[in-house]
Amino acid sequence: MTVDLSSYNNSWYSPGGTPIKRILWYFINILFFKNAWNPSNFIKIILLKLFGTKIGTNVTIKPSVNIKYPWNLTIGNNVWIGENVWIDNLTNVEIGSNVCISQGAMLLCGNHNYKKKTFDLIIGEIHLKDGTWVGAQSTVCPNVTFYENSILTVGSIAIHDLEANGIYQGNPAKKIRTRIIEE
Repeated sequence: MTVDLSSYNNSWYSPGGTPIKRILWYFINILFFKNAWNPSNFIKIILLKLFGTKIGTNVTIKPSVNIKYPWNLTIGNNVWIGENVWIDNLTNVEIGSNVCISQGAMLLCGNHNYKKKTFDLIIGEIHLKDGTWVGAQSTVCPNVTFYENSILTVGSIAIHDLEANGIYQGNPAKKIRTRIIEE
């Protein structure tokens, strides 16, 4: 038995939004978000709101950020999203307040069932609770929650939930110590 991609079918999946809205977002995303030549944070915030993102105050979105579907995104207050971040939100991504997503990080809400011949699509939400930090070049997989003040270090891969105040490292990420926040 082998994988047969000709039988792949994800017709059950709907990202939300009308086809026109998805096409319009595709071009807006290229022109204003993925484009390294657009440093305007103000325009990005307005566009995200127009496309259905629930977004707080004092949010910074650096150039070259890729957001798949803004209507599946919630962002709290005082959030930093670094250069080249990819938010592949096939389903809901919730970013709490005081969260940092460092450059090159990937939030991936989709995967495939490698055990099935049809390679079925699997989706799962991502929740980054208040005070969390996703390190540079790290990956967050579907169905993962970062609990308050947890950290995923540079280049690590989160495949399971991160407990509150935990610092995680590696592939797969394992807790290496407890975060202590000083006054």
